[in-house]
Amino acid sequence: MKKVKIGVFGGGRGKVMVDQLLDHPDAELVAVCDKYEPILSNCKKTADEKGVDLAVYSDFDDFIKHDMDAVVLANYATEHATYGVKCLEAGKHIMSEVLPGETPAQLVKLIETVERTGLVYSYAENCCYMKAPFEMWKRARKGEIGAIQYAEGEYMHDCSSIWPKITYGEKDHWRNLMFPTFYCTHSCGPILTVSGLRAVKVVGFETNVNTEEKQMRIAHPEKAGIEMITLENGAIAKSIHGGLKVEPGGWHFQFYGTKGMMQTERYDRDRTPFNMYLESDKLCKGTWEHSVPENDVGAEVENKSTVHGGSDFYTVHCFIEKILGRPDGDWCIDVYTAANMGMIGIMAWRSVLAGNRPMDIPDFRIPAERDKFRFDNACCTPSVAGDKLLPNTSHEVCTFPDEVYEEVRKQWLKEENPISDLF
Repeated sequence: MKKVKIGVFGGGRGKVMVDQLLDHPDAELVAVCDKYEPILSNCKKTADEKGVDLAVYSDFDDFIKHDMDAVVLANYATEHATYGVKCLEAGKHIMSEVLPGETPAQLVKLIETVERTGLVYSYAENCCYMKAPFEMWKRARKGEIGAIQYAEGEYMHDCSSIWPKITYGEKDHWRNLMFPTFYCTHSCGPILTVSGLRAVKVVGFETNVNTEEKQMRIAHPEKAGIEMITLENGAIAKSIHGGLKVEPGGWHFQFYGTKGMMQTERYDRDRTPFNMYLESDKLCKGTWEHSVPENDVGAEVENKSTVHGGSDFYTVHCFIEKILGRPDGDWCIDVYTAANMGMIGIMAWRSVLAGNRPMDIPDFRIPAERDKFRFDNACCTPSVAGDKLLPNTSHEVCTFPDEVYEEVRKQWLKEENPISDLF
């Protein structure tokens, strides 16, 4: 059977996907594109060791002309929708890394391009595929805990120590520009996949700012984003994410339903990452299950990733299976769900700027709803927002002299391995 020929756009974060594709029996890695030459050399070296002739490109327009069936979008998080549309227009299936898009207008265009081309879109929200959240997703599909009434999602990752490695000292790097509710789908993504419900309303919050001297030395006054979400069945969910101080960082999810509840182990996840309580036929009487889930998805493929708790294997595997029309492809996150996840953060920020006023989240499955946002590019990136530029904090803006960014860049260049593949 013919293998799916896949290219990777962005070889830093995309290096994990490169490793997965080189070992997947139904995939053929054919090309990688990145603006940074050492990243391309790193990917080329890995492919050479596997006996694979890998084409490398520093220009996207050359890359997209390569003979391939699909593209993994692992470029900057604010540019996934923009380049996703270009890939779809070129006839390529796409798997998008986090996030699905920067603005409502970008998401509308992405959805309509997916619909028009009929090509596969899969959203690689890896937190949905980690052992316990993936098990929760399966159990909820079976209706084991009944209808969801309340849920929580938490993703904490203090990036301070690697800030030079992931921003390169670039003053206008997207991580330095973004508002705190933007990078929300690690925490709210599993809420939507497990519940199977759409988010319809959100209230956003921004914590106070960490202005400790050691944070300011890297031009990174960290704050966290919080979203209080109403789901379409009336259930309430809390999503929180950011760089609050805890090590090791990580995630936590819990769901309360009409028949029971599920939760992850908050700290010692290797012990019993999945915990479930089910009520019996008697009120307030039930049983607990504490286990390490065994995943049967992709069981016939021996290659398994250890990055992000092994979840990166499933994003790649299910994408390939979707293209091939196989059952494991049913676990892909489609473009409508991805857009709904992304809009939680976008509308939450507008809520923050409006004094924490509740904001409706449009249903982009409905064309009339799209029309309201078709030209809405309000965001924190000047080149995208134009005269609709939004501030990236509701607090006093911290400005840094160019010397600070120059020092961050020097720190990056001193790195023994200045290539980040963690995001």
